[in-house]
Amino acid sequence: MISDIELLKNGERVDDLQLDGLRIIQHPDYFAFGTDAVLLSNFAQVHKGQRHLDLCTGSGIVPILLTSKTKGESFAGVEILEYMAGMAARSVALNGLCGKLSIVKGDLRDKALFPKVSFDVITANPPYMPVGGGAASVNDHKAIARHEVMCKLEDVIEAASRLLVPNGKFYMIHRPSRLGEIFSLFERYGLAAKVLQFVHPRVGEAPNLVLVQATKGGSLMDIKFKEPLVVHG
Repeated sequence: MISDIELLKNGERVDDLQLDGLRIIQHPDYFAFGTDAVLLSNFAQVHKGQRHLDLCTGSGIVPILLTSKTKGESFAGVEILEYMAGMAARSVALNGLCGKLSIVKGDLRDKALFPKVSFDVITANPPYMPVGGGAASVNDHKAIARHEVMCKLEDVIEAASRLLVPNGKFYMIHRPSRLGEIFSLFERYGLAAKVLQFVHPRVGEAPNLVLVQATKGGSLMDIKFKEPLVVHG
């Protein structure tokens, strides 16, 4: 395994993920992973022999966690920002995962990036807010992580449908306020919501996140609602 000193750039730090010795490189000036990424990695299932891809991977946190939490055969993450993709790739090397997990710098809208129907499981923790929505970000790369500057919700769902094998599973975390749009886009791109789980910040408060699992080509019937999660208390 390569040492921290060899992989760190100026201003970066290494954080302990508290799971099987996994660590991740982060930079305080760039978007850091939050609870939503951990929730997504707990929600997603990658079975033995399956190929996984994480869209909008950022620091690579979701696929890094999934290499330990699941028994998938191979893992990948795609990230449009060059610095973030490079940092994620160095985290992969830091954890000795180069033979199991690959980070691709690219635009998920690029149809030449991956062959069609090439993944069994796809995850996404995409930007939640349309451009112009929410509070202004401190800098551009954080704006891209929070707002649909470089890709929209439709781009993420279209890419998932295009890259999934028939009956492949798509796992996403998003805002409950956009569920209507999510369901409409699922129908447009041949995905069927199968499992929903709402996430509440505290007991008695309305959910601020929702985890969704959809199946490519699945039936629109029998949506399962998992017991809601409460983050604090």
